[in-house]
Amino acid sequence: MSNAVALTEGQFNWIYNALSFGLISMLACTVYTLVSQPRVLPKYRKALVLSSMVTFIAGYHYWRIFNSFHEASGNGFSITVRGANNAFNEAYRYVDWILTVPLLLVETIAVLALAKEVAASLTTRLVIASALMIGLGYPGEIAMENNTKVLWGVLSTIPFIYILFILFRELGASLERQPAGVAATVGRLRLLLIGTWGVYPISYLFPILGIEGTDAFVWRQTGYTIADILAKCVFGLTIYKIARMKSAAEGMKEE
Repeated sequence: MSNAVALTEGQFNWIYNALSFGLISMLACTVYTLVSQPRVLPKYRKALVLSSMVTFIAGYHYWRIFNSFHEASGNGFSITVRGANNAFNEAYRYVDWILTVPLLLVETIAVLALAKEVAASLTTRLVIASALMIGLGYPGEIAMENNTKVLWGVLSTIPFIYILFILFRELGASLERQPAGVAATVGRLRLLLIGTWGVYPISYLFPILGIEGTDAFVWRQTGYTIADILAKCVFGLTIYKIARMKSAAEGMKEE
């Protein structure tokens, strides 16, 4: 496999702009969720704090990814992907995910306002599963051989499916306990969760599906960025909407 991918000017600008859009989306959502905390009841503010942390951490790593992409280009359109000090560093995404995915899960649990014992049990199980998912996925991401990618991909998929199953079940079980109007939003949150998280394994599988070289690089960076924006920003704003609706249902007056 080549140590560089030769992008066209259009492909280079596409990724450049996508990463820039990802960066500003994360920063904007961080500010919005921070200043919106007074608009929900105190018991739901933890979810917004966690949402702010998720997008802040992601924003920092998108800044690093953006700079890495620019440095790897060497002022041209060919991106060095391995074998050099200035090679594009895909590891930034995995450092981001191993920090933000557990926080996303805790954020979801926090907005449901479950009993402390149930919330603690869910948090422990899901955080461990998310660490296993990210940790097992990275060796496959950087592997050169497809057989190795498949092995680590399968191992990473086991906790991935476990997380989705638990969250889908818990979110579904909470629907009956939600105030009027909130259940529909929680239901959409489940679909958003599955839809956005599903992009990651698809992007991961590109080399195995025969999409390699430049095409794989372009579509992987595009897929990961779109999925991050949906899974962090849109998901966080949906969490905020649920917190606002539940706060209103519990007597908090609109500003």
